[in-house]
Amino acid sequence: MSYAMIAEELLSSLGGKENVVSVAHCATRLRVMVANEEKIDKERIEDTEKVKGAFFNSGQYQIIFGTGTVNRVFEAIQGLDLETSSKSEIKEAVNKQGTAFQRAIRTFSDVFVPLIPALVATGLFMGLRGLVTRPEVLAIFGLTPESIPANFILYTQILTDTAFIFLPAMVAWSASRVFGGTPLIGLVLGLMLVSPALPNAWAVGFGEADPLLFFGFIPVVGYQGSVIPAFIAGFLTAKLERRIREIMPESLDLVMTPFLTLLIMSAVSLLAVGPLFHVVEVTMVETTKYLLELPFGLSGLFVGFVWDLIVITGVHHVFNLLEIQLLANEGSNVFNALITGAISAQGAACLAVGIKTKSKKMKALCFPSTVSAFLGIIEPAIFGVNLRYYRPFIFGLIGGAAGGFTAQILGLSASGMAITALPGALLYLDGQILSYFLVHAVSCAVAFSLTYSMGFSDKMLEKR
Repeated sequence: MSYAMIAEELLSSLGGKENVVSVAHCATRLRVMVANEEKIDKERIEDTEKVKGAFFNSGQYQIIFGTGTVNRVFEAIQGLDLETSSKSEIKEAVNKQGTAFQRAIRTFSDVFVPLIPALVATGLFMGLRGLVTRPEVLAIFGLTPESIPANFILYTQILTDTAFIFLPAMVAWSASRVFGGTPLIGLVLGLMLVSPALPNAWAVGFGEADPLLFFGFIPVVGYQGSVIPAFIAGFLTAKLERRIREIMPESLDLVMTPFLTLLIMSAVSLLAVGPLFHVVEVTMVETTKYLLELPFGLSGLFVGFVWDLIVITGVHHVFNLLEIQLLANEGSNVFNALITGAISAQGAACLAVGIKTKSKKMKALCFPSTVSAFLGIIEPAIFGVNLRYYRPFIFGLIGGAAGGFTAQILGLSASGMAITALPGALLYLDGQILSYFLVHAVSCAVAFSLTYSMGFSDKMLEKR
């Protein structure tokens, strides 16, 4: 079945064009907003080729395809005529679906998920730079760190620093887009926050520059690497732009709306939003660092255990904000190290079920789901196998806790974000690779042994 045929099959199963309000996707799931959940043929969707599971969460019908596949399905769906999805009255009804917390989670996901590909690439660049500049690697080619050309070092800095220098512009662009503003206006405002005319935030932090003082008491600096000020600025920019456009005569709209929006929001962002929410951001980072550095491996034990629980609720994208802040402020991401073992642990539990069962159908489900989990995509293993039989999922949580504990004891920390398990090894090429694989060995051994010994039997199949 081609991707175009899969898209048409999904559209029909979702209740047709008139029932689909919007379609988006994250790394693994197609996220569909529908006008009426009762019109969805859920069994037909789960039987569709390449679908690895589906469930309703946070006001969205989420269809699991896995990394790569979901992008192609989404592109095929974009090729269909979904003009009815823009009807304001249907959108308003859908926006009311779920609790206030669920709607907030959706909003954070919509803002930060589009930024992930750029940040993943940056993290991989950091890992590769750490690898090629290590003395042991250079020695293989008869080189030393001192013999690396200065221009090459400059090029690696361009690869690894650009995304974080202009992070506020990316965040403001995405926030403006999500909240109904013109994305380009949000982008320009974000660039103003990191203008070279302002004292560089990192230079101020290291005492190499002084902030500008407005009115004698408001410190103003660039906001390189900042997230929350840019998010708030993008939100306010979108709201202000829409308000100005409502009252602006059409003949003046093209010129005056962006002019007034940027004029007002540049002052508000630099003089109020920036200084205020920068303090909030620093406080959040310091609090997070404290919680992630609890002694005796307690942080890893807790985070590793609860991560898969967070994944099944669908709110795990909120932690993109945390990881972005850690990378921007600390230059490394300890959170990735604490959760990566939880990913492979669910894969190991699923593998134990596949090896132990005599059911060919179950084996056919378990083994591809295991491969997917070891590549960092755990939804097929969780929703297709482990959660159905409860015990494998619980033992996967225990394996994740063991992996998180080991990661914290070893002081593991990633150079990037958003990839885990085997692909995540690229984030630990700076001398941590052996420790990284040890973490996965521990988490997988615990999850597999517990699941194989007392987590599953074919009698469970008879009860379903």
